[in-house]
Amino acid sequence: MQASKRLLAALTLTVLGSAAQAADEVVVYSSRIDELIKPVFDAYTAKTGVKVKFITDKEAPLMQRIKAEGENATADLLLTVDAGNLWQAEQMGILQPFTSPVIDANIPAQYRSSTHSWTGLSLRARTIAYSTDRVKPADLSTYEALAGKDWEGRLCLRTGKKVYNQSLTATLIETHGADASEKILKGWVNNLSTDVFSDDIAVLEAINAGQCDVGIVNSYYYGRLHKDNPKLAVKLFWPNQSDRGVHVNLSGIGLTKYAPHAEAAKAMVEWMTGPEAQTIFSGTNQEFPANPKVAPSAEVASWGSFKADTIPVEVAGKRQAEAIRMMDRVGWN
Repeated sequence: MQASKRLLAALTLTVLGSAAQAADEVVVYSSRIDELIKPVFDAYTAKTGVKVKFITDKEAPLMQRIKAEGENATADLLLTVDAGNLWQAEQMGILQPFTSPVIDANIPAQYRSSTHSWTGLSLRARTIAYSTDRVKPADLSTYEALAGKDWEGRLCLRTGKKVYNQSLTATLIETHGADASEKILKGWVNNLSTDVFSDDIAVLEAINAGQCDVGIVNSYYYGRLHKDNPKLAVKLFWPNQSDRGVHVNLSGIGLTKYAPHAEAAKAMVEWMTGPEAQTIFSGTNQEFPANPKVAPSAEVASWGSFKADTIPVEVAGKRQAEAIRMMDRVGWN
C-alpha cells in the first residue's frame, strides 16, 4: 500500500514538473466566485510557478462562450457546479475526455464522467434542514416521507428552476421511476407552507423564522449561515440512511475541447484531486472533499457522517429534461 502511494505521488510530481515546463499559465472559466476558487489557484501557483488566470460568470454564458470561441479557445478548463451542468457541457461538445490514473485513484467513479470528460472536485449533500424548536430528528426519515400528510403546510422549497432541485428530481426518477417520483413531487408541492424561494439561504431563514418546519437545501448553505449565526435554530438531517442514502452532487471541472495549454491544464486537474488542493477547496467552500482519503474541515465534520447515494451523478444530466417536465407538471415552479 505504501509503495503504491509513493508511486502515485511520484507520478503526480513528474506530471506537474513536465507540464510546468510546457506552459506557464492555465486559464479557467469558472461559475464559482473569486473568493471560493482563488485560494486553491494561488496554492497551485506557489507550488508549480504556473499562473492561473480565471474568468467568473454564470455557467450558461461561460459554456456558450467556450462554444463560440471554438478553435480560438481562451479557456483551458471549465469549473462549475452540479453534474447536470457538466453533463450539459459534455453534450455541447465543448469538453474533451482525458484519462488519468491519478484522477481515477483519487476520485470515485460515481463522481466522474463515464467518458472521462470531467471530474468532481468537491461534494455537497442536498439534504433535509429542520427546525430544532418544532421538529425532532425522530420525526424525520426520508425525502419521500416529506410528501406525507404529517408535513402538510410545513415544508419550504427552493424554486424548481434551479439545477440543484432538477438533479434531485432526476435521481428520484432513476430510483423510483416516473410515476412514483411524480407522486412524491406532488406531495411536496401540496405540503408547501408558502411560495417557493429563490435560494437555499432563504429556505433556511424561513425555517429559522417559523414560516416552515423543514426544507431541502445544499449542505454548504447551512454552513455559511451557521457561521454567521451560531445560534441558528436549524440543523441538518441525513435522510434515507436505511436505503439508498443522501443525494450528493458536486462541483467539478473539465478540459475544454480546444484547450491551448492542455497538458498544463491536465496536470492542474490532477493536483486539484489530491490532498492539498482538496483540503483547501472543500474547506473554503464548506463542502465535502470528493477524494475520500481527505478529511472534511472541522466545521463540516461537525454535521456528522452519512451514507451517500451511489447513483452516478451524471444521471442528473441524463434525466434532467425529464425531471424539468415533471416539475412543470406538478407546479414546482
